[in-house]
Amino acid sequence: QVQLVESGGGLVQPGGSLRLSCVASGTIDSIYLMGWYRQVPEKQRELVATISRSGNTNYADSVRGRFTISRDNVQNTLLLQMYSLKPEDTAVYYCNARSFSDVALNRGGHWGQGTQVTVSS
Repeated sequence: QVQLVESGGGLVQPGGSLRLSCVASGTIDSIYLMGWYRQVPEKQRELVATISRSGNTNYADSVRGRFTISRDNVQNTLLLQMYSLKPEDTAVYYCNARSFSDVALNRGGHWGQGTQVTVSS
């Protein structure tokens, strides 16, 4: 089992910055792909960014160039640096961890509890 704990959410003005952190514990050697997803009420959870164990990244078009995902395999920490935040970035942000077999079999993997990000003046 993998446990994920997010932190770093909060209220920020449009144009501001935030950094989200996710600390993984448990059977972390099984983790292949980590990522951030977000969800607003009555909408499906959507991909924000993912990063593989080797550092390959993937971003949603809506955040590319504004958000940076990074991963510290020694500290077992996943980060999401968010710049130029917009009101439409407001959501609950979830950390996700998947094993290689989770990815191959299209399984959801493990999720954190979520952290609220609110972009508003």
